[in-house]
Amino acid sequence: MTKPLVDLQDCVHERAAGSDRFRLAVERFTLCPGDQIALVGPSGCGKSTTLDLLSLIVAPTRAGRFTLRMPQAGTVAGTLAEPVDVMALWRRGARDRLTALRAAHMGYVLQTGGLVPFLSVRENVLLTRRALGLPCPGPAVTLMETLGVAELERRLPRQISIGQRQRVAIARALAHQPAVILADEPTASLDPSLAEGTMKLLSAVARFQKAALVVVTHDHRLAERTGLTVVECRTGAGASVVRHDSAKAEAAA
Repeated sequence: MTKPLVDLQDCVHERAAGSDRFRLAVERFTLCPGDQIALVGPSGCGKSTTLDLLSLIVAPTRAGRFTLRMPQAGTVAGTLAEPVDVMALWRRGARDRLTALRAAHMGYVLQTGGLVPFLSVRENVLLTRRALGLPCPGPAVTLMETLGVAELERRLPRQISIGQRQRVAIARALAHQPAVILADEPTASLDPSLAEGTMKLLSAVARFQKAALVVVTHDHRLAERTGLTVVECRTGAGASVVRHDSAKAEAAA
Protein backbone atom coordinates (compact mmCIF):
# COMPACT_ATOMS: atom_id res chain seq x y z
CA MET A 1 0.00 0.00 0.00
CA THR A 2 1.14 3.54 -0.70
CA LYS A 3 0.12 7.10 0.09
CA PRO A 4 -2.04 8.61 -2.68
CA LEU A 5 -0.82 11.43 -4.89
CA VAL A 6 -4.35 12.84 -4.98
CA ASP A 7 -6.94 12.36 -2.25
CA LEU A 8 -10.43 13.85 -2.51
CA GLN A 9 -13.33 13.16 -0.19
CA ASP A 10 -16.82 14.68 -0.13
CA CYS A 11 -15.82 17.18 -2.81
CA VAL A 12 -18.63 19.15 -4.47
CA HIS A 13 -18.56 21.56 -7.39
CA GLU A 14 -21.68 23.57 -8.20
CA ARG A 15 -22.37 26.13 -10.88
CA ALA A 16 -25.35 27.94 -12.32
CA ALA A 17 -26.06 29.64 -15.64
CA GLY A 18 -29.47 31.28 -15.61
CA SER A 19 -32.00 28.60 -14.71
CA ASP A 20 -29.52 25.79 -15.39
CA ARG A 21 -27.88 24.18 -12.39
CA PHE A 22 -25.03 21.68 -12.36
CA ARG A 23 -23.76 19.73 -9.35
CA LEU A 24 -20.84 17.31 -9.35
CA ALA A 25 -20.16 15.24 -6.24
CA VAL A 26 -16.82 13.47 -5.97
CA GLU A 27 -17.61 11.17 -3.07
CA ARG A 28 -14.10 9.73 -2.96
CA PHE A 29 -11.20 9.81 -5.39
CA THR A 30 -7.72 8.51 -4.65
CA LEU A 31 -4.95 8.32 -7.21
CA CYS A 32 -1.63 6.56 -6.61
CA PRO A 33 1.59 6.36 -8.67
CA GLY A 34 1.05 4.00 -11.59
CA ASP A 35 -2.76 4.13 -11.52
CA GLN A 36 -4.35 4.37 -14.97
CA ILE A 37 -7.94 5.59 -14.91
CA ALA A 38 -10.50 6.25 -17.64
CA LEU A 39 -13.39 8.55 -16.69
CA VAL A 40 -16.36 7.59 -18.86
CA GLY A 41 -19.96 8.71 -19.09
CA PRO A 42 -22.41 10.63 -21.28
CA SER A 43 -21.80 14.18 -22.47
CA GLY A 44 -22.41 16.76 -19.78
CA CYS A 45 -22.08 14.34 -16.86
CA GLY A 46 -19.03 16.08 -15.37
CA LYS A 47 -16.05 14.11 -16.69
CA SER A 48 -14.13 17.18 -17.86
CA THR A 49 -15.12 19.09 -14.72
CA THR A 50 -13.64 16.27 -12.63
CA LEU A 51 -10.44 16.61 -14.65
CA ASP A 52 -10.46 20.38 -14.06
CA LEU A 53 -10.79 19.79 -10.30
CA LEU A 54 -7.88 17.33 -10.33
CA SER A 55 -5.73 19.72 -12.38
CA LEU A 56 -6.37 22.63 -9.97
CA ILE A 57 -8.05 24.69 -12.68
CA VAL A 58 -11.51 24.77 -11.09
CA ALA A 59 -12.16 25.32 -7.39
CA PRO A 60 -14.44 22.97 -5.44
CA THR A 61 -17.46 24.63 -3.88
CA ARG A 62 -16.58 22.64 -0.78
CA ALA A 63 -14.57 19.54 0.14
CA GLY A 64 -14.09 17.37 3.19
CA ARG A 65 -10.56 16.65 2.01
CA PHE A 66 -8.50 17.59 -1.04
CA THR A 67 -4.78 16.92 -0.72
CA LEU A 68 -1.82 16.41 -3.04
CA ARG A 69 1.38 14.50 -2.28
CA MET A 70 3.96 15.04 -4.99
CA PRO A 71 7.47 13.54 -5.41
CA GLN A 72 10.02 15.15 -3.13
CA ALA A 73 13.05 16.60 -4.91
CA GLY A 74 16.46 15.32 -3.85
CA THR A 75 15.15 12.10 -2.30
CA VAL A 76 14.97 8.46 -3.30
CA ALA A 77 12.70 7.95 -6.31
CA GLY A 78 9.13 7.37 -5.20
CA THR A 79 9.45 9.37 -1.96
CA LEU A 80 6.46 11.68 -1.60
CA ALA A 81 6.45 15.06 0.13
CA GLU A 82 4.06 15.94 2.93
CA PRO A 83 0.49 16.52 1.71
CA VAL A 84 -0.56 19.93 0.43
CA ASP A 85 -4.04 21.04 1.50
CA VAL A 86 -5.46 22.13 -1.85
CA MET A 87 -8.76 23.31 -0.39
CA ALA A 88 -6.91 25.62 1.99
CA LEU A 89 -5.02 27.11 -0.97
CA TRP A 90 -8.29 27.77 -2.81
CA ARG A 91 -9.79 29.40 0.28
CA ARG A 92 -6.76 31.69 0.58
CA GLY A 93 -6.89 32.56 -3.11
CA ALA A 94 -3.34 31.24 -3.55
CA ARG A 95 -3.62 30.88 -7.33
CA ASP A 96 0.11 31.34 -7.92
CA ARG A 97 0.85 28.37 -5.65
CA LEU A 98 -1.82 26.26 -7.36
CA THR A 99 -0.43 27.19 -10.78
CA ALA A 100 3.10 26.29 -9.68
CA LEU A 101 1.95 22.89 -8.38
CA ARG A 102 0.13 22.18 -11.64
CA ALA A 103 3.06 23.26 -13.83
CA ALA A 104 5.68 21.26 -11.93
CA HIS A 105 3.81 18.05 -11.20
CA MET A 106 1.06 17.66 -13.79
CA GLY A 107 0.97 17.12 -17.53
CA TYR A 108 -2.18 17.96 -19.49
CA VAL A 109 -3.09 16.60 -22.94
CA LEU A 110 -5.81 18.57 -24.71
CA GLN A 111 -8.32 17.09 -27.13
CA THR A 112 -6.94 19.11 -30.05
CA GLY A 113 -3.27 19.10 -29.08
CA GLY A 114 -3.02 22.83 -28.35
CA LEU A 115 0.43 23.16 -29.92
CA VAL A 116 1.96 26.61 -30.41
CA PRO A 117 1.61 27.08 -34.20
CA PHE A 118 4.80 29.09 -34.77
CA LEU A 119 7.09 26.75 -32.79
CA SER A 120 8.69 23.63 -34.23
CA VAL A 121 7.80 20.18 -32.95
CA ARG A 122 10.99 20.13 -30.89
CA GLU A 123 10.36 23.55 -29.34
CA ASN A 124 6.76 22.63 -28.52
CA VAL A 125 7.94 19.50 -26.71
CA LEU A 126 10.58 21.44 -24.76
CA LEU A 127 8.22 24.28 -23.83
CA THR A 128 7.35 23.07 -20.33
CA ARG A 129 10.92 22.07 -19.48
CA ARG A 130 12.14 25.54 -20.46
CA ALA A 131 9.37 27.23 -18.46
CA LEU A 132 10.35 25.22 -15.37
CA GLY A 133 14.07 25.87 -15.83
CA LEU A 134 14.84 22.17 -16.35
CA PRO A 135 17.83 20.98 -18.40
CA CYS A 136 17.06 20.68 -22.11
CA PRO A 137 16.52 18.46 -23.90
CA GLY A 138 16.63 16.06 -20.91
CA PRO A 139 14.45 12.99 -21.59
CA ALA A 140 12.54 14.79 -24.35
CA VAL A 141 14.57 13.28 -27.20
CA THR A 142 13.95 9.71 -26.04
CA LEU A 143 10.30 10.56 -25.51
CA MET A 144 9.94 11.89 -29.06
CA GLU A 145 11.63 8.76 -30.39
CA THR A 146 9.29 6.52 -28.39
CA LEU A 147 6.26 8.39 -29.71
CA GLY A 148 7.55 8.33 -33.28
CA VAL A 149 7.87 12.09 -33.79
CA ALA A 150 11.64 12.63 -33.49
CA GLU A 151 12.08 12.82 -37.27
CA LEU A 152 9.51 15.64 -37.36
CA GLU A 153 11.34 17.85 -34.86
CA ARG A 154 12.03 20.73 -37.28
CA ARG A 155 8.50 20.90 -38.69
CA LEU A 156 5.72 23.25 -37.64
CA PRO A 157 2.40 21.83 -36.38
CA ARG A 158 0.62 22.70 -39.64
CA GLN A 159 3.14 20.57 -41.55
CA ILE A 160 2.26 17.31 -39.78
CA SER A 161 -0.87 15.16 -39.55
CA ILE A 162 -3.54 15.34 -36.83
CA GLY A 163 -2.34 12.04 -35.36
CA GLN A 164 1.26 13.25 -35.31
CA ARG A 165 0.21 16.51 -33.65
CA GLN A 166 -1.53 14.57 -30.90
CA ARG A 167 1.59 12.48 -30.25
CA VAL A 168 3.64 15.69 -30.07
CA ALA A 169 1.11 17.01 -27.53
CA ILE A 170 1.60 13.85 -25.47
CA ALA A 171 5.38 14.29 -25.63
CA ARG A 172 5.05 17.89 -24.46
CA ALA A 173 2.78 16.90 -21.55
CA LEU A 174 5.24 14.22 -20.38
CA ALA A 175 8.58 15.89 -21.14
CA HIS A 176 8.99 17.31 -17.62
CA GLN A 177 8.20 13.86 -16.14
CA PRO A 178 5.08 14.86 -14.17
CA ALA A 179 3.69 12.69 -11.40
CA VAL A 180 0.14 13.02 -12.75
CA ILE A 181 -0.93 13.00 -16.41
CA LEU A 182 -4.40 14.25 -17.29
CA ALA A 183 -5.88 13.86 -20.78
CA ASP A 184 -9.23 15.24 -21.94
CA GLU A 185 -10.56 13.17 -24.86
CA PRO A 186 -7.03 12.83 -26.33
CA THR A 187 -8.18 10.62 -29.21
CA ALA A 188 -11.55 12.22 -30.05
CA SER A 189 -10.23 13.83 -33.26
CA LEU A 190 -8.56 10.64 -34.52
CA ASP A 191 -9.96 7.79 -36.59
CA PRO A 192 -10.43 4.49 -34.67
CA SER A 193 -7.17 2.83 -35.75
CA LEU A 194 -5.09 5.88 -34.84
CA ALA A 195 -7.07 6.39 -31.63
CA GLU A 196 -6.23 2.96 -30.25
CA GLY A 197 -2.53 3.23 -31.12
CA THR A 198 -2.28 6.71 -29.59
CA MET A 199 -4.08 5.68 -26.39
CA LYS A 200 -1.83 2.65 -25.97
CA LEU A 201 1.28 4.82 -26.48
CA LEU A 202 0.05 7.29 -23.86
CA SER A 203 -0.59 4.45 -21.42
CA ALA A 204 2.78 2.80 -22.08
CA VAL A 205 4.81 6.00 -21.64
CA ALA A 206 2.92 6.93 -18.47
CA ARG A 207 3.61 3.46 -17.09
CA PHE A 208 7.31 3.74 -17.98
CA GLN A 209 7.53 7.08 -16.15
CA LYS A 210 5.63 5.59 -13.17
CA ALA A 211 3.13 8.43 -13.45
CA ALA A 212 -0.56 8.27 -12.62
CA LEU A 213 -2.82 8.69 -15.66
CA VAL A 214 -6.41 9.94 -15.81
CA VAL A 215 -8.09 10.01 -19.22
CA VAL A 216 -11.54 11.37 -20.05
CA THR A 217 -13.12 9.42 -22.90
CA HIS A 218 -16.50 8.55 -24.39
CA ASP A 219 -15.06 5.28 -25.69
CA HIS A 220 -15.61 2.70 -22.96
CA ARG A 221 -14.33 -0.15 -25.14
CA LEU A 222 -11.14 1.69 -26.09
CA ALA A 223 -10.43 2.31 -22.40
CA GLU A 224 -10.87 -1.39 -21.64
CA ARG A 225 -8.70 -2.48 -24.60
CA THR A 226 -5.98 -0.13 -23.38
CA GLY A 227 -6.10 -1.73 -19.93
CA LEU A 228 -7.34 1.36 -18.09
CA THR A 229 -9.47 1.08 -14.95
CA VAL A 230 -12.89 2.37 -15.98
CA VAL A 231 -14.59 4.81 -13.59
CA GLU A 232 -18.12 5.84 -14.53
CA CYS A 233 -19.46 9.32 -13.92
CA ARG A 234 -23.03 8.54 -12.86
CA THR A 235 -25.95 10.94 -13.23
CA GLY A 236 -29.24 11.14 -11.40
CA ALA A 237 -31.17 12.91 -8.65
CA GLY A 238 -29.98 16.32 -9.88
CA ALA A 239 -26.27 15.57 -9.59
CA SER A 240 -23.37 13.77 -11.21
CA VAL A 241 -21.36 11.45 -8.96
CA VAL A 242 -17.79 10.17 -9.29
CA ARG A 243 -16.10 7.66 -7.00
CA HIS A 244 -12.77 5.83 -7.27
CA ASP A 245 -10.71 4.20 -4.52
CA SER A 246 -7.23 3.26 -5.68
CA ALA A 247 -6.45 -0.36 -4.84
CA LYS A 248 -2.94 0.80 -3.93
CA ALA A 249 -3.89 3.55 -1.48
CA GLU A 250 -3.35 3.46 2.26
CA ALA A 251 -6.38 4.32 4.33
CA ALA A 252 -6.45 8.04 5.09
CA ALA A 253 -5.89 9.14 8.65
